[in-house]
Amino acid sequence: MFSIDRLPVAYVVFVLLDCHWEAVHGQLSYSISEEVNPGTSVGNIAKDLNLNVDDLESRMFQIVTGTKRTFFEVNLKTGVLYVSDRIDREELCAKATKCTVSVEAVINIPLKLYRLEINILDVNDNYPSFSASSQSIEIAESTLPGTKFLVLSAHDADVGKNGINTYKLNQNEHFSLSVNKGDSLSAELVLQKHLDREKQPVINLTLTAVDGGTPPKSGTSEIIINVLDNNDNTPSFTKPLYKTSIFENIPLGTSVITVTATDADEGPNGEISYSLSSKDQDHVLEIFQIDEHTGILTVKGKIDFEEHQAFEIRVQASDNGYPPMAAQCKVLIEVVDVNDNAPEISVTSLLNTVREDASIGTAIALVSVFDKDGGKNGMVNCKLSNDVPFKLESNYKNYYSLVVDGPLDRETRSQYNISITATDEGSPPLSSTSVIHVHVSDVNDNRPLFTENMINVYVKENSAIGAVIKTVSAIDVDIDQNGQVSYSILQSNSNSLRLSTMVNINSETGDIVSLQSFNYEELNTFQFKVQATDSGVPPLSSNVTVNVLVLDENDNSPTILAPYSEHGSVNSESIPYSAEAGYFVAKIRAVDADSGYNALLSYHLSETKGNNLFRIGTSTGEIRTKRRMSDNDLKTHPLVVMVSDNGEPSLSATVSIEVVVVESTADIQTQFRHVPIKEDSFSALNLYLLIAIASVSVIFLLSLISLIAVKCHRTDGSFSRYSAPMITTHPDGSWSYSKATQQYDVCFSSDTMKSDVVVFPGPFPSVDGELISINGGDTFTRTQTLPNNDKVRD
Repeated sequence: MFSIDRLPVAYVVFVLLDCHWEAVHGQLSYSISEEVNPGTSVGNIAKDLNLNVDDLESRMFQIVTGTKRTFFEVNLKTGVLYVSDRIDREELCAKATKCTVSVEAVINIPLKLYRLEINILDVNDNYPSFSASSQSIEIAESTLPGTKFLVLSAHDADVGKNGINTYKLNQNEHFSLSVNKGDSLSAELVLQKHLDREKQPVINLTLTAVDGGTPPKSGTSEIIINVLDNNDNTPSFTKPLYKTSIFENIPLGTSVITVTATDADEGPNGEISYSLSSKDQDHVLEIFQIDEHTGILTVKGKIDFEEHQAFEIRVQASDNGYPPMAAQCKVLIEVVDVNDNAPEISVTSLLNTVREDASIGTAIALVSVFDKDGGKNGMVNCKLSNDVPFKLESNYKNYYSLVVDGPLDRETRSQYNISITATDEGSPPLSSTSVIHVHVSDVNDNRPLFTENMINVYVKENSAIGAVIKTVSAIDVDIDQNGQVSYSILQSNSNSLRLSTMVNINSETGDIVSLQSFNYEELNTFQFKVQATDSGVPPLSSNVTVNVLVLDENDNSPTILAPYSEHGSVNSESIPYSAEAGYFVAKIRAVDADSGYNALLSYHLSETKGNNLFRIGTSTGEIRTKRRMSDNDLKTHPLVVMVSDNGEPSLSATVSIEVVVVESTADIQTQFRHVPIKEDSFSALNLYLLIAIASVSVIFLLSLISLIAVKCHRTDGSFSRYSAPMITTHPDGSWSYSKATQQYDVCFSSDTMKSDVVVFPGPFPSVDGELISINGGDTFTRTQTLPNNDKVRD
């Protein structure tokens, strides 16, 4: 330990503590005189603690005391510890020999605690004083020299050498002064010469109390000696000093001790009365009383160990003679402490709120406990009485730090009410509880979350531009800026669609707005991602995939396909007069760009009045005859075919066909439509197609003949088992080959513009089965063969 002379009234001592708790890094001891002016420097605490002055303000350096009154502050610009309020040692510590103010210096980032002890030095700022400016003593003229008389003692609020040092008596011929040094300095008058009442009935003396300060201060009291006539014997106590002990808080009226005095005189001169001396015993007279006849000392006020740990009582025994004679004795009473004071808890908050990501060991408050009792009754244990993620760590004696001891989550719990219980070791133990309210502040540790992993949005085509097609929402359980969510559409480099021209999103509400009218036929679905981002630092985000499905609307009319699709052309078909019912006339093909029911087409003939010769398949578009021709039928039949979809409302298209009746199939020839044809339209590609079709037809016929020959050869002359082969020619120009085991239908259309060759091999129909012909590529007709009555051979 060493000291550094800072000012004439300030001293500093720095002591390193070998402490196992990380936050307590050392102890500083300073000394400062009382009554110095506010602003007086105590010491450069930053330099003594090896702290950078520039960091004091940013690291929130502060002085923490366990009391409401603050005597010291730190200049954060210079690091100097200075006096901030008037310091009166006598007010702080009364008559205590050593007066120390304990404070703690706290610095954050990281947290460090330093113990400061500031010793308050006494200065000689108080004069010795007597409780009375004058005092009277009655002494019989027959009193023998050497007799002592107790006088009032002076009081000095200062301690040590600044306290009462000696007493002085003015020069006189009858009395001298005896000064007694013990726990306290007292004085007695000693009679040096016989008194003679007839010569001098009253003697005036001056008693002076002098302290040991520099310069010394003094106080005086006048002593008036009244000389009385003779009373031969003075009362005498059995003991000059009585000792006893009592417990504090004992009931009023309890007997403490009995003092006894005797007087050798007889009669009134030997009758003794007891009383408590009023000299310097104001507090004693408020607490104790004595029976004037029996000498029993009893309690009449509250005994408090914390105020008075012992009493020194002066008891006087006086006889009833004239003049009365008196004697004094001392009664020392020791007060035994009782555990009657609960510990007091003082809390100094270091942080207004604690972050939810605070690391374990972060200090949030300093806790100090104090018990006025002494001994074991004043020893205090401190703990947390509820289950919280905090703990108390002992710093120094009865100083603790409240630190984080577990993970914090504001979303689970935003406030803790921490109960601190301090219990002393008395019997029975007393305790007190203090509640600290700790608020947990939010950090951005939660990303916004969508309620769905994938969102499907259904939008009608041709919907209005600017319509809200979907509102997305993400929830962030953080608060304030950390919980404020903004929305945006993520642009994908791999996506060929220009999303910025198709949809937009309101960054605040999450409303997805269409920027164009969607066409199902061009785009029936597309996908993009919406990102929700909070406003925390750093920001957190999450994505959700949005699938936009465009719903088809019936906005496209059916389209007639070739060869009847040329606008403004005249479409003509021929049929023979001998055509049977069901004769194939033509097939109308149409498509609809819509989908679903909106593209489900149906075909209808707009009936001309009196025309009931033709019918059309509502789903196939095949036009066929209803019946055979009659002589009353017209030779030319104009037909109007209407193709309708199943949308709401239904859309339709029409095509006109002129059906010409000819006498025989030989007269049927293709009627070329009056479509403008360029001379160079018959290109080499058309030639190649005709050659390819002819080649395929020839190969098919050769394969068919070969297959028939092979079948006939394998039957080994067993034609008798089956009916003979049959070739059927149909009115529409197709023919079919059949025998009992197999049938092939070959269909040729009379129209050279739509000629097809189609072969349909039947898979062994029964001898009574139907023959099926395929005409026009995807239409079906049925012919019936006669049953074969031949029996099969075994």
